[in-house]
Amino acid sequence: MGDRVGKGGDRDSRDGDGDGDGDGDGGMGDIETGGRRWQARYDKAAKRDADFTTLSGLEVDPVYGPPPGAVVPDMERIGWPGEFPFTRGLYATGYRGKPWTIRQFSGFGNARQTNERYKMLLGAGGAGLSVAFDMPTLMGRDSDDPRALGEVGHCGVAIDSAADMDVLFEDISLADVTTSMTISGPAVPIFCMYLVAAERQGAALNVLDGTLQTDIFKEYIAQKEWLFAPNPHLRLIGDLMEYCARNVPRYKPLSVSGYHIREAGATAAQELAFTLADGFGYVELGQSRGMDVDQFAPGLSFFFDAHIDFFEEIAKFRAARRIWARWLRDVYGAKTERAQWLRFHTQTAGVSLTAQQPGNNVVRTAVEALAAVLGGTNSLHTNALDEVLALPGEAAAETALRTQQVIMEESGVVNVADPLGGSWYVEALTDRIDAEAEAIFARIRQMSPDDSMTGGILRGIEDGWFTREIAEASFAYQRQLEKGEKKIVGVNCHTGTVARPLEILRISPEVEREQVALLTERRKERDQAAVQAALAGLTAAARTDENLIPPMLAAARAEATLGEICGALRDEWGDYREPPAF
Repeated sequence: MGDRVGKGGDRDSRDGDGDGDGDGDGGMGDIETGGRRWQARYDKAAKRDADFTTLSGLEVDPVYGPPPGAVVPDMERIGWPGEFPFTRGLYATGYRGKPWTIRQFSGFGNARQTNERYKMLLGAGGAGLSVAFDMPTLMGRDSDDPRALGEVGHCGVAIDSAADMDVLFEDISLADVTTSMTISGPAVPIFCMYLVAAERQGAALNVLDGTLQTDIFKEYIAQKEWLFAPNPHLRLIGDLMEYCARNVPRYKPLSVSGYHIREAGATAAQELAFTLADGFGYVELGQSRGMDVDQFAPGLSFFFDAHIDFFEEIAKFRAARRIWARWLRDVYGAKTERAQWLRFHTQTAGVSLTAQQPGNNVVRTAVEALAAVLGGTNSLHTNALDEVLALPGEAAAETALRTQQVIMEESGVVNVADPLGGSWYVEALTDRIDAEAEAIFARIRQMSPDDSMTGGILRGIEDGWFTREIAEASFAYQRQLEKGEKKIVGVNCHTGTVARPLEILRISPEVEREQVALLTERRKERDQAAVQAALAGLTAAARTDENLIPPMLAAARAEATLGEICGALRDEWGDYREPPAF
C-alpha cells in the first residue's frame, strides 16, 4: 500500500482508532492500522469501470497519506476517506466509486418551457433535476394573485397546482430521476403536489429520490421568504420528516441551506456555522417528536455555496463533514455512520458573478466548481455566465453543464480520494474554520434560554442577531473592495475590455397572461366541492396535533392551488413580520 495512508477514528476513544493500542497521536502503528481499515473498506466497495491513470498514463493510488513510520500529531482529525470523522470524505473510494451528481438548477416561464429545458439538460448528460420556482410560488401565491403581477415565471417556473407539476415532469420518469426542489416557505404543499404528480405517473412513493429544501431557519436569517411565524413552520417540517420516514424513505425532506446565507454576505465560517447550527436545530426537532436520530438523520442533507477563495472553500467543506459527524455522535447520540454523514449539494457563487466582462464568469465558475469537487461535494450546480443578468440562456446553460463534465472527465481529480488531504495549508485552514465555527455555536447556545441550539436560533432570529452579523461581514468586505484591498477582475481592476453585450433570456409578458388564463380554466374544470372539503379538512387538522401531510395531499389531489392551501393556513396561523434589526 506504500504511502497511501492517513488515519481515521474515534476522537473520544482512548487512542482514536478503536483498536486499543494507545497510539492515537498518529504513531506508526496507528497509521498502519488505519491503512488496513481503509484498504478493507476500499476492497469491499464497488468501483466504476474507468481509467484512473494520469493523462500521461501514470498509475495512481486511490488514496495517499503519510509514509510508513511517519508520526503525524492529531492524525485522527484528518482520518481516512470513508471513516469517522469523514474529513477526507464519506466514501473510501472517493469518486472512483461514484462521481458527484451533475444537478443543474433550472426553471423559468411556465411548466411546459421548463420541461423542455429539463429534457435538454438530461439529454446533454445531466444526472438529476433541480427546480427553480418563481417568486409568487416561493411566497405561496397563485399566479393571479395581485401581488404576483409582473413576477410570474421570471426567476423560476410558475407552479399553481398539481396539474402544473404534471406538465413540469411530463415524459420524465420521477421514479428514475432524482429531483431537488429549492423552496422553503411553501415547500410542504409543493412537495405534496410533486407526490401527486408521481402518483399520476404510476410511481410508488417509496422509490422516489431527491431533496426538498424546506429549511425555514435560513429564511429568517438571510433570504426572508417565509409564510408564517417560526413555530408553525417547524410543525410543518416535523410533520414532513415523520411522513417521509414512513412513506417516502429515499427522499430527503430537508436540505439545510448555507447557500443563501453566504450570498447575503456571510463569511465562510459564518456560512458553515449558521448552517450547521440550523441543522442541529432540525435534529432537535426530530428528537422532540420521538424520532430515532439514526433513522431520520440520514434524511437531512446540506446545500453550500462554493465561493471564489479556492482553498478556503475546500477547507470549509472538509470542516463541515467533521463537525457534523462529531456533533451527531457526541451531542445527539447517533450511532450509525449514515446518521453521522454530512451529504451536501454545492452551487457555485452567484454573488461572485459580475455584469462587467461576464465572460470572466466562466473562469470563476470553473474555479469554484473545482473547489467543491476537491472538497468532496455529493452533487453540484454550476452557474451560467449570464446568470448575473437574467435566467440562463440555453447556450450559457450548456457551457455551465460542460464545465462540470470537463472537470469530471478530463482533469483527473476523480482519480484519488481527497487529493489535498495532509496538505499543511489545507489542514491548518480546515482546523481554523472548525474552531471559528465552534466559537459561533457557543455564542448561539448562550442566547438560548434552555441551552439548546433551537432556542438560540429562535432568539437570534427575534433579536436580529444573525442579520446584524451578516450585514457587518458584508459591509467589511465592501469596504475592502472600495479601498482596492480586495480585487475583482473587470470591476475594480483590469477594467478594459473588448467584450460585446450578451444576448440574455427574457421572459415574455405573455407567459403570465397564459398562466393566469390556464389557472382560471383549471379552476372552472375541477370539482369545487371536493376542493372546499379538502381545504376544510386541512384547516381542521391544523387545529389539532394531527400530521398535516395527508390532508394537504388530499387538497393537492383535488387540484387546490398553492395559494388556496397556503391561504387556509395563513388564515389559521396568521402572517409573520420580522422585528427591525437596525
